[in-house]
Amino acid sequence: MGAVLMPRPYLEEVFKDSGVPTYTFVKPTEYTKLLVSLRTQGKGLVVEGPSGIGKTSSISRGLEELEINSKITKLTARKTGERELIKNIPLEEPEGLIIIDDFHRLDPDTKNSIADYMKTLADEESSRTKLVIVGINKAGDSLVKFAKDLNNRIDTIRFESNPEEKVIELIENGEKALNISINTKYEIARESQGSFHIAQMLCKQICTDGEVLEAEEEHKVVTTSLEIIKQKVFDDLSRAFYETARTFATGPKLRKDGRAPYLHILYWLAISNEWALDLSQAIRDYPQLRSSVNTLMEQGYLESFLNGDNASMFADCIHYDSNTSVISVEDPKFVYYIRNIQWKKFVTQVGYKSITFKSNYDFALSFAGSDRYIAEAIFAKLTVEEVSVFYDKNEQHRILAENVEEYLGPIYRSEALFVIVLLGPDYPKRIWTKFESQQFKNRFGERSVIPIWFDNSPVGLFDSTTDIGGIEFKRDGEFEQQINYICDALLKKLAEHRVLTKKEFKNNQKKTKTHKDEFVQLSLFGNDD
Repeated sequence: MGAVLMPRPYLEEVFKDSGVPTYTFVKPTEYTKLLVSLRTQGKGLVVEGPSGIGKTSSISRGLEELEINSKITKLTARKTGERELIKNIPLEEPEGLIIIDDFHRLDPDTKNSIADYMKTLADEESSRTKLVIVGINKAGDSLVKFAKDLNNRIDTIRFESNPEEKVIELIENGEKALNISINTKYEIARESQGSFHIAQMLCKQICTDGEVLEAEEEHKVVTTSLEIIKQKVFDDLSRAFYETARTFATGPKLRKDGRAPYLHILYWLAISNEWALDLSQAIRDYPQLRSSVNTLMEQGYLESFLNGDNASMFADCIHYDSNTSVISVEDPKFVYYIRNIQWKKFVTQVGYKSITFKSNYDFALSFAGSDRYIAEAIFAKLTVEEVSVFYDKNEQHRILAENVEEYLGPIYRSEALFVIVLLGPDYPKRIWTKFESQQFKNRFGERSVIPIWFDNSPVGLFDSTTDIGGIEFKRDGEFEQQINYICDALLKKLAEHRVLTKKEFKNNQKKTKTHKDEFVQLSLFGNDD
């Protein structure tokens, strides 16, 4: 009998942008540890890391290699029907190895139930049931949050970005299967930034452009320009993801003069090497956005937005875990897209007028305790408009254990763009209002103090402020109407200031002919036009 000729593999079978690779599988650095943990009876396993890094492929290949005889059940929290099966696992106690993928998508009650069950299995050293949890970044942290003493009862394997040599190995496996050489494979490896998925995507596009549709009978060198390929991939991804990125960047409503917290979160995600962002850390790294981003987290606005009317748009791209304050990108293609956005152009396309922030706060409220209800109403109204407001009650947890004078002094002296002073009859009587007024008294000449006079204050009490433009508040007037009027005036003032600041910045650029701006936030977006 003659030799049996194997069919030549197709391009899409070699460089796969979905599913487990056949020809291009590469064992990640964590593979050996994964094998040991998979065959350890009873002890739960958590496999975490960004999408497209090789978690699911490695588990599938590992199970094949180990030839595990027990029943294997694979469930994913992406599917409604399977979420119900996952929820019932602790009740039904099924046998075998059970893999729960996309664990981060489960509701808190189900996560808690699974955590308790994993602890029970570990304590019993069960030989009949083993749970394997698969999720994006910090899935293990999320699990342990529900069962504090679970940490030492499970194995957690974190899949990091793959080293460049592993990505090159993947490409070379594909070259061998297709009988080709890709002249830019080292550049592709760097461009992939550790993602097997992105490497597969770029290689598939290069081969398509080089008219390599299946394994070549004679060796072929593919010499397509990587820059051309990158642009083609980006254009394709733009059609798929521009609307998602734009919708997230604007938040529930485009507020052109706000601090654009959603836009900045998206940008921070783009520059994160881990494809995930701890927002608690981010607001420490970028204090200019601390107040506005913190409001999104603490008030539940970010979670509500992602689960709201556009939930289906975000579901496969972005995930936010309010328990850990970590926001992650689930789709590697979306990661690649936002990393290659021309951000200054994107900001304009989205509709923002300016993102130049010289101060940490747009407004700081100074008031006597008896007028707190008015201050709180102004704070609530302004923060909905995505401006940054210092309001002591909102930052009480940060003030704890701090030297209060050292903490508050800089805010009223310089860190707030404008100081709003509620000049009620009790204002001069309070110790802290005296302290605060001492901090901003020199700012009256800078046109950055906005007085609000109360009509029940004694005549002549605040005569020194009457030559400054302010607003009158009438105690017996309609409350909501007056708060709306005050806030609308403040927002118009802020918008006018932003326009003037932007013009000043552009004029300074023309004069100095440099791109080194003093406005911290604008520099984040580089100089790409």
